[in-house]
Amino acid sequence: MFDHREKIALFIDGANLYATSRALGFDIDYRRLLSHFQAHGHFLRAYYYTALIEDQEYSSIRPLIDWLDYNGYKVVTKPAKEFTDSTGRRKIKGNMDIELTIDALELSNIVEHYVIFSGDGDFRTLVEALQRRGRKVSVVSTMSSQPPMISDDLRRQADNFIDLMSLKAEIGRDPSERPARRHEPELETDNDD
Repeated sequence: MFDHREKIALFIDGANLYATSRALGFDIDYRRLLSHFQAHGHFLRAYYYTALIEDQEYSSIRPLIDWLDYNGYKVVTKPAKEFTDSTGRRKIKGNMDIELTIDALELSNIVEHYVIFSGDGDFRTLVEALQRRGRKVSVVSTMSSQPPMISDDLRRQADNFIDLMSLKAEIGRDPSERPARRHEPELETDNDD
């Protein structure tokens, strides 16, 4: 699946990866995730995309963002939008698809193998565009949850599908290392598009 001569870059849809790992019942150890993929080729960079709620006094995701930023990840953020849905529930939307897509396309003359951590079907068109440029694309999500967290169209378009559950031993965090869990606002993820 990976050739050690390939130039590899990771593109992580933060909200989608969080929802997927939560559905599978384990936390990601981002240091181990980086090490795992650094061992598979000529590793260039890891991008992490997430929206932040700007008006909160404290954001529970801020410590993770700061840690990633200081430990080898290129963190890309933007303010999340808050709205009330038709049932009157407060929702937060922070879609980073455009930012991830533009960064991926801009690097297509350098990156040879893209590893996209998302099950969002909107990325099928990006995968197809990268493949037309002769690039290989692996998608990391899961079929192991009910319902599956990956769009069928995205899984079929990718050169390789890696089930996140198969990486649990390599990139999962030991539950004893888990800090006290704070309530994190859930960003909407689109997997069926």
